[in-house]
Amino acid sequence: MSSCVAGCGHPETAQHLFLLCNTFGSLWRLVRDWIGCYGVDADNISDHLLQFTHLSGGGNARRAFMQLIWLLCAWVVWNERNNLLFNNVVTPIPCLLDKIKTLSLGWLQDKKANFVFGKQ
Repeated sequence: MSSCVAGCGHPETAQHLFLLCNTFGSLWRLVRDWIGCYGVDADNISDHLLQFTHLSGGGNARRAFMQLIWLLCAWVVWNERNNLLFNNVVTPIPCLLDKIKTLSLGWLQDKKANFVFGKQ
């Protein structure tokens, strides 16, 4: 087993890379702050997905949105891991959050989701 590409010295397991790594794992707090949901992260990937998806309560649309955000986080972390490993390119974590925001907005716009900003 190889060491984490973030240079933390831990073995690179899926659990470590996506949840426990001081570098990539810190993305979850930023994402929760962005969407306004707070909680403690589970240490197991499947538990983390389930908890994150149901973090804010709500109906099916809200859970689907939370699942989308979780999957985008995993996708962005995996791509950044590969970018670091194969291209030696480091992207700051706040830039990864921006990628998640941009990708989620693009997906929602493609699905013709209605956005309501501000007070009505």
